[in-house]
Formats: sequence, structure tokens, C-alpha cells
Amino acid sequence: MRTPQRPPLDGLRKRLDRARSEREGKPRDGFVRETFVLPRDDAREKAREWFDRWPKQAYWTAIESWFERPGDVIEFTIRRLPNSD
Repeated sequence: MRTPQRPPLDGLRKRLDRARSEREGKPRDGFVRETFVLPRDDAREKAREWFDRWPKQAYWTAIESWFERPGDVIEFTIRRLPNSD
């Protein structure tokens, strides 16, 4: 008795490669992230804008990381959920 041949998987392989290349560099945890490099006062204002627009309780908005650069400049990454299910 012969074992059946495997079906060609080229189409599936191409779709997987395309999907992986589109997501490359993006975390897969569902959060929307944005990084800003702003003077200290502008950074505070930008963070307030985000928390006002996307409240922490509904969108899990949070400052994910921040770094103080020379010249009183703040680099920070803020994240939130894309919607408030």
C-alpha cells in the first residue's frame, strides 16, 4: 500500500511569509504604542492629552518607558489598547 503524497504547500508558505514580514518589529500584545521625544513641559502635555483622550481605566493607558536625554528632553513610549471593550 502506498502512502499518499503531501499536497504542495507553496501557497501557504507565501502567505505566512507575507504575514510575518508585515508584522515584523511590531509587538503582538494588542497595544498601540507611540514614542515621543519632547522638551519636558511638552512631554507632560502630550502625556496628559493621551490620558484625557484614552482614560487609563478603559484603555489601560500607561507610560511604558521613559528616558531623560540631555538638554531637559524626555523620550517616552506610551501605550494603550486600540478600543475600550
